[in-house]
Amino acid sequence: MHAGDSPPQAIILAGGLGTRMRPRTERTPKFLLPVAGRPFGAWLLERLAAAGFGDVVLCVGHLGDAVRGAMGDRFAGLSLHYADDGPDLLGTAGALRRALPHLAPVFLMTYGDSYLPFNYLAPLRDLCMHLGALGTMAVYRNEGRFDASNTSVSGDLVLRYEKRRADAPPDPALDHIDYGATALRREVIEALPADTPIGFEVVQRDLASRGRLRAFAVAERFYEIGSEQGLRDLEAALATAPAAKEQG
Repeated sequence: MHAGDSPPQAIILAGGLGTRMRPRTERTPKFLLPVAGRPFGAWLLERLAAAGFGDVVLCVGHLGDAVRGAMGDRFAGLSLHYADDGPDLLGTAGALRRALPHLAPVFLMTYGDSYLPFNYLAPLRDLCMHLGALGTMAVYRNEGRFDASNTSVSGDLVLRYEKRRADAPPDPALDHIDYGATALRREVIEALPADTPIGFEVVQRDLASRGRLRAFAVAERFYEIGSEQGLRDLEAALATAPAAKEQG
């Protein structure tokens, strides 16, 4: 899947301030918030390891030293590396650009507050099978249920991506949502300006408009700990449906 014999690589964006989870996140980064008695990051890293990943880059910022101290350089058999935002917030795509020296030719990007009950390796496999694509984004037919839908899909392609607020008026054309896992080619990040704040939604919008972003449809809802309700939902799912922890 990668150049040479390198194991599949995942990049986790874990540098956000976690403003919606204050005061919890004033001293604890979201990645380490307790979920069902364990740091959230432990749940996420174990899912990646079970899917077959071998290498993980953690993009850290807010309280990044706490993440390093808790996770070290190996966890659940994964090799862990760190890329720090530095003193200035660079946004989600800017953080990926800062991590460029660590990036494999193709990799999976996911978020440090998302728990996804599907096979994390699937978008990466899809991208590797379609040489004309620059990315494969996991999508869920959300229809406004869990946060604001932001994606229009036709067949195996993302036609349009538009990041929207939860209170934005609905757009019937946007009936899917970014599931929280996107496989990318390194060249996409290489083309971004260095040390410039930029959100990943800019990358998604650009790739979709160029017809270079594939859609990988997922049937089961996503979970996140970016809100108190989201954290409660995930704890309930982990308690009542242990099968959801298995790779799909």
